[in-house]
Amino acid sequence: MSNLAAAQTLLGHQFARPKLLAEALTHRSAAGAKGVGSNERLEFIGDRVVGLIVAEWLIERFPDEQEGALGPRLAALVSKPSLAAIAEANGLAALLSVAPGESKRGVRTQATVLADALEAVIGALYLDAGLEAARNFIRRVMGDVIEKQFIPPKDPKTALQEWALKRALALPAYEVVEQSGPSHAPKFVIKVSVGDAVGRGEAGAKRAAEQAAALALLGVLPP
Repeated sequence: MSNLAAAQTLLGHQFARPKLLAEALTHRSAAGAKGVGSNERLEFIGDRVVGLIVAEWLIERFPDEQEGALGPRLAALVSKPSLAAIAEANGLAALLSVAPGESKRGVRTQATVLADALEAVIGALYLDAGLEAARNFIRRVMGDVIEKQFIPPKDPKTALQEWALKRALALPAYEVVEQSGPSHAPKFVIKVSVGDAVGRGEAGAKRAAEQAAALALLGVLPP
């Protein structure tokens, strides 16, 4: 089975515009091959689609909760580590088109690459088949994750600060590693460090990137 066919099976949709899906599966290192661009544009729209559908789902799933509890739930569910785990569990890494050199360096295993690819294929699905198709796929692959989230997670920055204070360590230090993109669609890459431990996160807003970095670091720190 070709990568496109396997991806369509995963998504549960036969694409009218298969070039959209081919683009969604193309890492920027392989862009231009066979006339296919990278998945960055589709990741941009897929990110918004995922956020909308998961927010909608949380309102339905937790009807008595207010924004203070729903916000951390949403941030955790749509974070890069969370989306990367879903992408990996569904075999998306093997379907990506990556330049040989980058493939040897293990780019397919990077959380950011996997999360971006998942958002990109969701963006492609949305553009080809509409919001309902995207909703059905997201609910299918994220159902277990949402059902297990009984207690609202703590804000990642707060949780990381508490982790450091309990161990008498200096408070987490955040640093902007990269800021790029136009003013209407910026991209921030943030590094956070606690002692010798470091985490990185990226998002379209500085605070969201800090949250992503804190969540990434919490994922590798001992409990």
